[in-house]
Amino acid sequence: MANQKYEIEKHSVETVLSWIKTKEVVIPEIQRPFVWKATQVRDLIDSLYNGYPVGYLIVSRSHEMRLKDGTMSKGQRILIDGQQRVTALMASILGMSVLNNQYKKRTIRIAYNPFAKDDENLFEVQDQSHLKSKKWIEDISIFFNDEFDDYTFIEDFCSVNPEMDRRELNRKIKKIIDIKTKDLGIIELSSSLDIDIVTDVFIRINSKGAVLSQADFAMSKIAADEKYGGNMLRKAIDYFCHVAIEPSFYDTILKNDTSFIESEFGKEMAWLRNDNESIFDPSYEDMLRVSFVHMFSRGKLKDLVSLLSGRDFETRDYKEEIAEESFSKLTEGIKHFMHQYYFEQFILAIKSAGFINSKLINSQNALDFSYVVYLKLALSGEVDKTKIKRCVAKWFTMSILTGRYSSSPETRMDQDIRNINDKGVINYLNEIENAELSDAFWDFGLPQKLDTPNSTAPALSTFFAAQIVKGDKGLFSPNSSVRDLFGVSDVHHIFPKDYLKKTEFLDNRSIYNQVANYTHLDTPINIAVGNKAPNIYFKEAFESALKDGIVYGNHMSVDELKSNLIENCIPLDIVNWDYNDYRNKFLVERRKLMAKKIKEYYNNL
Repeated sequence: MANQKYEIEKHSVETVLSWIKTKEVVIPEIQRPFVWKATQVRDLIDSLYNGYPVGYLIVSRSHEMRLKDGTMSKGQRILIDGQQRVTALMASILGMSVLNNQYKKRTIRIAYNPFAKDDENLFEVQDQSHLKSKKWIEDISIFFNDEFDDYTFIEDFCSVNPEMDRRELNRKIKKIIDIKTKDLGIIELSSSLDIDIVTDVFIRINSKGAVLSQADFAMSKIAADEKYGGNMLRKAIDYFCHVAIEPSFYDTILKNDTSFIESEFGKEMAWLRNDNESIFDPSYEDMLRVSFVHMFSRGKLKDLVSLLSGRDFETRDYKEEIAEESFSKLTEGIKHFMHQYYFEQFILAIKSAGFINSKLINSQNALDFSYVVYLKLALSGEVDKTKIKRCVAKWFTMSILTGRYSSSPETRMDQDIRNINDKGVINYLNEIENAELSDAFWDFGLPQKLDTPNSTAPALSTFFAAQIVKGDKGLFSPNSSVRDLFGVSDVHHIFPKDYLKKTEFLDNRSIYNQVANYTHLDTPINIAVGNKAPNIYFKEAFESALKDGIVYGNHMSVDELKSNLIENCIPLDIVNWDYNDYRNKFLVERRKLMAKKIKEYYNNL
């Protein structure tokens, strides 16, 4: 084995699981949490049951590596690849609970149907129907218990299922128990391999359950480092992301990881346990990207892996001083990301642009780079601090409207951060606006972006943001603003969906669900409008306003009603329109009005 990097062996499922229980095989810190779906666990069991291959596990007896529990490995086999499969076996066969990527305990029970026919599944993820059924065996883990009594089990099962043949059931149970004798392929890496090569093997693997990304590569490199504090940095990233989603998780860290709590990172993120903001709940990829881009002025995460390894991009050599400097800069960038003042001020900048709800934010890449812009401005002093949020709001809105980071986002980020360094944020933003937000964009390009049935279209989100900033009221709702109604009331089809569906040539989802047919409306009013044609319910509204100043239960004069339609970008001619006017008049005119409102909103940011 001295002249080669690995050996291939075969070991039974039972042997591998015994290694796990006795800690002969351990999971390194660089591995990810259990992210498989329960159905993937079921499929693994089904594959083993039928004798299908399930891929190789890769283990190493290489140098000491930090493990999931924070200790260091000491001569054990280290599981480099196969965690998801091994954890799935622990859950389904041993009945053990596992920790998911939210750090919550999770149980996965696999049920078995001995009555299954050829077109039915033998195995299913356990649910209430299996617990109530007499025909399903609710949990296969019982067969692997040392105290399992096959005779008693068969007698009990057949007593409530007399149609089941005892010998046939016994044969099927033995076939399930035989899963533990199935072979798993084991690739064992040479103990002479350097730790960096072992890490490199890990990050090269394209695992079956989840393809590794450049962020995974970077996280593995960070976690494998002990010299420059990579392990603690990795924890900081991981913990921050989890506490951002679930603030109560901070108490778990407080109880189980006092060394982290007392570290500079623990103190830096203590504020997050009281934060309930959900507009920006970053993943570790978001944290790495923002921290890397604003500190290194590069946009591609693969460069981060190289820099952390010490690569000199000019000479193509690897130098220890570059690795040390890179870890230092990344650590500083992560601290900037976690800083309470920076983080909260950035969120306020996004909300000031009207994006008050995570449902309005449909580009995580745009959000990430906007935080890069915020940090560059906050740290550089390019503009007065009172102007930073306005600039960030404009950058984010511009990015959303133009789809700036929807295609090849890393390439675009790389170009943008280099231009920002050369020209400054303000000058570069002005340059982008002149090139991409011309009159042609506002008059033709933006109306075209509103020609879509996609309810998450960026142009629609920006329209709602514009209404929120302007303080617009919901349709027929003088006392309820769009801000109040967003997320808690119905989005109303101005030409009711069921009304259009009655017309053969409009009975098409992509037609009646056009975003230009949407507006916010209080639920009771929406119910009152029902499926009436616009030329009926709008005419009734104007007649009611003229007669007694009441519109769908709200006090509104005719002038107030007209203003209400205008702020919702609804053409006043709608009082005369029916389905014949929907596509060529209503949608065309409303798209223009929506685009005009968005333009005015953007220019006033």
